[in-house]
Amino acid sequence: MDWMHFLRWAHIIGATVLFGTGAGIAFFMVMAHRTRDAKLIAHTASVVVIADWLFTASAVIAQPITGALLAMEMGWRLSEGWILASLALYVVTGIFWLPVVWIQHQLRNLAREAAQSGAPLPERYFKLYRIWFACGFPAFFAVLAILWLMVTRPIF
Repeated sequence: MDWMHFLRWAHIIGATVLFGTGAGIAFFMVMAHRTRDAKLIAHTASVVVIADWLFTASAVIAQPITGALLAMEMGWRLSEGWILASLALYVVTGIFWLPVVWIQHQLRNLAREAAQSGAPLPERYFKLYRIWFACGFPAFFAVLAILWLMVTRPIF
């Protein structure tokens, strides 16, 4: 495999990990939340926090690096419209992802405390969950738009 094909493969893997991990994390958190079972939520959120740091954070770091190297290898200017739009959407995704990571830690901790004490989930848990849920939509659609831009590379 030559360098360009490796970069393309690595960039696609990174995009797949970002999209797949994000969708998977959202699904499992929503399913756990629906049970209202503090112990299950605490366990699920613990796994989600690990997955986000292990998979999502790694891909978040790798994507701009592989993207920039791939663009240079392909002879694309980083100032091309579709690349600039992708980068802007990447920033938007990050603006929503960073609070989500913090909120996931808080949800995990609140659920752990409730499970250990036998108390119901506190109101703060539900408030944070609503924020977490709302932040997922712009991030998800921004990632979809980035994928569309990478595939179609429109000229504008």
